Amino acid sequence: MRYIIIGAGAVGGAIGGRLAESGREVVLVARGAHYEALREGGLRLATPDGRGTHLLPVVNDPGQLGELRADDVLVLAVKTQDSIAALDPWGHRPVAGGGTAAERLPLVCAQNGVASERLALRRFRHVYGMCVWLPAIHLEPGSVSAAGTPLTGILHIGCYPSGSDETARRISADLEKSRFDSPVVEDVMRWKYAKLLANLANSIVAVTGLLTSDEGLALYRRARAEGDAALAAAGIEAVGDEEEKEFRGDKITLEHFDGSERTGGSSWQSLNRGTGTIEADYLNGEIALLGRLNGVPTPVNDALQRIANTFARQRRAAGSMTVAELTALVDEMAQ
Repeated sequence: MRYIIIGAGAVGGAIGGRLAESGREVVLVARGAHYEALREGGLRLATPDGRGTHLLPVVNDPGQLGELRADDVLVLAVKTQDSIAALDPWGHRPVAGGGTAAERLPLVCAQNGVASERLALRRFRHVYGMCVWLPAIHLEPGSVSAAGTPLTGILHIGCYPSGSDETARRISADLEKSRFDSPVVEDVMRWKYAKLLANLANSIVAVTGLLTSDEGLALYRRARAEGDAALAAAGIEAVGDEEEKEFRGDKITLEHFDGSERTGGSSWQSLNRGTGTIEADYLNGEIALLGRLNGVPTPVNDALQRIANTFARQRRAAGSMTVAELTALVDEMAQ
């Protein structure tokens, strides 16, 4: 199988680099300065067990690959707000032996949130969800670091909307030879909804920095309580905290191998890079959507969604608001 990583940032770069290290064939898809850096100098991947440069094929347009292969696997690893733009160039591409990518190839959504799988299924017949627990950072073109050890990440995979098949098992086997735990599950969205609830903290981290203070944790708990209520009203089951904790165990610990402190997650990185967009619409905004559909008030998530989007749009610096200021603003907006 050849893995085409659509979005070779923190998650995509870590998955692609680890797959390449275990001898799997990988193509990276990137854009802008990151594409140029990957093309000219390769993917620089730093992990607790060392630093390496992977000279992998890299494209910024599927036309550069020509006809796709029947054994290709498309791995979508962009932020959800970029999913449609990232997918549109790939669906109509011809595949060796006949048909198109949308008709024949597996598409794995290795992303936060729960919306991309549905977006993808409108275009692709064979969609797989992936719940991503992978602490990784991408701040500079051409460079990705992943601090997890002894495993780099945990990547639950399953068919969307549910089920499993031989393709999922083959992808899992390749990942498990590449420093990942990758359970094949029948209910992958149940795991992704649990991750969604955890990711409601992303906007708080992006705006204020690491979630370490009692005040910051209190704000997250308010957002999480709304999330729990919205999922319950919608009849959506998520993996519980105890089940998740028991499964993860000590499979991943963070090792600050470069001497630096752990920086923020995916939303924090978006603000840090000044991308102009952030995934809040598909994290806090997912809870807001479920709340509106099911008559559940979600004022804290509504406010966090708006504040995070304002930060991204205005390209305000990550971590530039105090938790006290954010809490006061949320309370004001929630009235």
